[in-house]
This record gives sequence, structure tokens and C-alpha cells, in this order.
Amino acid sequence: MRSVAAFLVLALIWTSGLLAFAARVQQSTPAPQPQVADGIVVLTGAASSERIGAGVDLLSNGYGKRVLVSGVNREASREDIRNVSGAVKRLYDCCVDLGFTAADTVGNARETADWTKAMRFRSLIVVTADYHMPRAMLELKAVLGRQGVALQPFPVATSALNARRWWRSPTAARLLVVEYCKYLAILGRELVLNLGPRDRGPAAAPQKA
Repeated sequence: MRSVAAFLVLALIWTSGLLAFAARVQQSTPAPQPQVADGIVVLTGAASSERIGAGVDLLSNGYGKRVLVSGVNREASREDIRNVSGAVKRLYDCCVDLGFTAADTVGNARETADWTKAMRFRSLIVVTADYHMPRAMLELKAVLGRQGVALQPFPVATSALNARRWWRSPTAARLLVVEYCKYLAILGRELVLNLGPRDRGPAAAPQKA
């Protein structure tokens, strides 16, 4: 009986967390007007054209100096991405960089960190899908937080989530459940890492007598 009760309690906690996660995702869009940052990073994935278009719009309106599109398909050309973005050629050729190395969110974070360091940027606007934003911010903060880079989320709405009736759609329900589980896994990883010993830096050299 105790094991059944414990399972029911865990299931209730998990379900409550899922509902809170879904509410957070749904309430994140439309995104508020961001503050001007040094750069803009777009994390590709499903419905990438909407994400890339949003990032280029921010660039054209002066919210950043350059855009990185992270995780671009290696078979795609610069012209392919420009057509998807709808960007003016002059602006695109000047200020849009493509990253081809990232294959997942962890790769996005590493690719973004390398680009940010190379550009000497101290602040970024992060553009990705609304459901992907919580996990993306965890991964980015894990890498860029050590560099002191300020991050602003700019989530893009996902039409499949259909406002507050996502549970009626198998596609939307699966999308949120899978993303919630991934988010919990990354959150657990960060909690475990934060419990470890802190890096105290190099030890002071012994003083001579």
C-alpha cells in the first residue's frame, strides 16, 4: 500500500508540474518587446521559418547588431535560409551568421557560446519556440552564465498547442509531455551539478619565510 501511495503522490506531483509547465508555455506568447541587445540567436527546429523570421525582424528593427541562426541543416545554403527568413539581401549578407555544427539544444548552447565569445557580445535575445524556451534557457545559462552574458527570451508561438485546449490534440499533448520530460532531465542535471564542489580558483602560492 505504501508503494502505491508513493506512486500516486509522485504521479500527482508530475501531473501538476506538467500543467504548470504548459501554462508557462502558453502565457509566454505573444512575447513582450525586448530590450536592445548586442546579438540575437535563433535556435532552429520545427517551424524554423517562423523562428528565423522573428529573429530577422528583431535585427531589422534594431534590437541587435547581428543574428546567429544555430543548428542549420548542413544541406541548406545561405540563399535557402535567406528565402526562408524573408530578409533584405543587404541586411542578410551584412549581419546574419549561420551555424551548422549544432544537432540538439546542447549543441545550440555551445555554438552560441563560441559565436558570442568571438563577437565579444555581452547580451543576447534568444529566439525559439515557446515550448522549447524553458529548456533552451537552462542550456544556454549553463554555458553562457559563466561568461556573464545576459539572456532575454523571445518565444515564438506554436500553433499546434492551440491555446488552452492542448490536451485535446494528441500531437500537442505529446509535444508538451516530451518537452516537459526533457526539461525535468536538464533541471535535474543542473541541480546535481550545483550540489558539487565549487571551483575556488587557483590556490595561493605559499609565501616564503
